[in-house]
Amino acid sequence: MSAAARPLEGGRRLSLSWIGAVPFFLYVGVFLLLPTAIIVGGSLLTPGGTLSLANFDGIDKPYMFKAFASSIAISSVSAVVGAFVGALLAYAVVTGKPDGILRRSVMSAAGVLAQFGGVTLTFAFIATIGTVGFVYVFLQQHGIDIYPNGHVWLYDLPGLTLIYMYFQIPLMVLVFAPALDGIRPQWREATDSLGGGTWHYWRYIAGPLLFPSFLGCTLLLFANAFSAYATASALLTQGGVILPLQIQALLTSETGSSQPGYAKALALAMIVIVLVVMALYTLLQRRTAHWLR
Repeated sequence: MSAAARPLEGGRRLSLSWIGAVPFFLYVGVFLLLPTAIIVGGSLLTPGGTLSLANFDGIDKPYMFKAFASSIAISSVSAVVGAFVGALLAYAVVTGKPDGILRRSVMSAAGVLAQFGGVTLTFAFIATIGTVGFVYVFLQQHGIDIYPNGHVWLYDLPGLTLIYMYFQIPLMVLVFAPALDGIRPQWREATDSLGGGTWHYWRYIAGPLLFPSFLGCTLLLFANAFSAYATASALLTQGGVILPLQIQALLTSETGSSQPGYAKALALAMIVIVLVVMALYTLLQRRTAHWLR
């Protein structure tokens, strides 16, 4: 008798195939659903333990709007630039030999670099183009100053955007390469046989098929940058510039003015934004899955 199915009364069999999904659902429940439930509950409770929406009142403050705007701006710029550069790199890799050393090397490197972040990435940039970094010193010795007028933009929002693109580009390579693999060479051959050129192929065939996937991957990059925290915390000296740092300041106040309920309300707002972005990403991916599978 198979171990995957056991007889029940009436001749029916109890399938045990669902057991393999138990670790996945446990992971989702413990690391995704439970923290979300804690954030939702904490955002709706006052320090006295009563239900209230008072924690959401401070979201409309000017400095909080500025933090939201900065987070959205950094995420958008790094996502768009990372998407375009990553898409070009992915196309260059995909058009080569499927089992060539170039593709294997680039995809392996992208898998590593897409996960490289936090304090180590910040230190790498400081040691490279910081005010005492070897690249900065080399350029300065040759008459090139990347920090004109003494403004070290590396420790400001432009520098954070540059660092974000370091892991956004390889992430785009990983998520966009499967869509490029789905483009069949027969479609290009059919275009050439009908008298069309490169413009016609990309304008009427490859472009419309890849655009939803490209847009969806861009949204994924936006969500990835919007929720990043460790890199910004290690780089920026001015607290509260972006939303994750505002949440950090509300949770770890050194003056005793921490507001965990307010912090959870901000975290809930971030979760809602990320959920909306990921829902749009899923819809766009489904739109192209029929043609590119």
